[in-house]
Amino acid sequence: MSSGQRSLGLWMLIALVIGNIIGSGVFVLPAALAPYGAASLLGWAISLGGALMLALVYAWLAQIVPNHGGAYAYARRAFGDGVGFLAAWSYCVCVWSANAAIAVAFAGSLGSVLPAATATPLRSALCALAALWICTAISLSGVREAGYTAIITTSLKLVPLVVFGLLGLGYVHASAFHPFNASGAPLISVASAVAALTLWAFLGFETATVPTGVVRDPQRTVPRATVLGMTIAGLATMLACTVVVGMLPADVLHASAAPMAEAAKRIWGNTAGIGIGVIATISCFGALNGWVLLQAQTTLAPAQDRLFPKPFALLDKRGTPWFGLWAGSLLSSALIVSNYTRTLVALFTFTILLSTAATLLPYLITVLAWWRIDNANKWRRFVALGALTFCVWALIGTGAETLMWGGVLVLAGLPIYAWQRRAATLNVSKSE
Repeated sequence: MSSGQRSLGLWMLIALVIGNIIGSGVFVLPAALAPYGAASLLGWAISLGGALMLALVYAWLAQIVPNHGGAYAYARRAFGDGVGFLAAWSYCVCVWSANAAIAVAFAGSLGSVLPAATATPLRSALCALAALWICTAISLSGVREAGYTAIITTSLKLVPLVVFGLLGLGYVHASAFHPFNASGAPLISVASAVAALTLWAFLGFETATVPTGVVRDPQRTVPRATVLGMTIAGLATMLACTVVVGMLPADVLHASAAPMAEAAKRIWGNTAGIGIGVIATISCFGALNGWVLLQAQTTLAPAQDRLFPKPFALLDKRGTPWFGLWAGSLLSSALIVSNYTRTLVALFTFTILLSTAATLLPYLITVLAWWRIDNANKWRRFVALGALTFCVWALIGTGAETLMWGGVLVLAGLPIYAWQRRAATLNVSKSE
């Protein structure tokens, strides 16, 4: 790719990483964590530590493997086409379901500002679909435009989020964390379930490793953006979510589609609640913009290697993989429409677990790929072992239903791989 097409620099990439991490989770996730009480802090600590270890592994591989595609490129380099396809397809499932979840969260946040917009499940679904397709249009206009949008939206949400978390510490009630384990389940089960949920809030740290074909000086820029973006966004997210849990009664927290806005409204009045709702809406829109950009870049690399259907490699005059954008947004739309009768919180919880389960497989494969490519450093082996353990544990914590649906969606990609391999074999035979 020419230098003119390499549109993303360090600050754009950091903004993209932070923007993709700080999206819907920080504003909606406290409601999903309400049943676990203070015990959820164990899951937060495990998720943050595991995500940081995974971010380090991705950063190390980005310095070694220059190919764009993230987990796909690392898996293919270490294990060949078959495992590479599995990593790519599973990550695609993650992105498609993540976009559905973020779009749903956008609708929930918008509803806290304009209740009429989400007064019925149908209106909520329409709001989610509108946000998804607006972001698709932005990405179709070019990578640089999506990058500028990431910088603007990240700036508008990061500073207010940190300020809210710090101010909110003074209004946390100790009684909100009693009993410590509100669910009554064994702590190990609670920690595992919470880790699976809270990992959603950290998904996106690998964002910088996927579109390296449009990044300037990727072997230097990508690792720095990955680690810096993950650290900043991870700490801000954990702080804000923990404060919300401590500010609201458990029954109110569990029923709220926008718990952070509800907490601000109760403490500082209606204007503050509306302000947080506006910030949450901007945040979700910014994250959706980044993930929509990512979905096309995710399918581009395997399509160029003829492991995905050829149309996914088609580029328009701006260098945008337009077919991948359209296909991904259509699939995300289908997921929203097929589940719109659920409540916003129930739909959000289901889609984030599905997305998390789908992305844990590429994470797992990436750690194993690093082990095969570059495992000479003893300290790095220790970090990679921790990341590997975390992946397996979080995968179990997503639950049987989510694992079943995730497995079905991953297996759905096998006919595509078989078809592509058959087409490649026929092409070789014809050339001979």
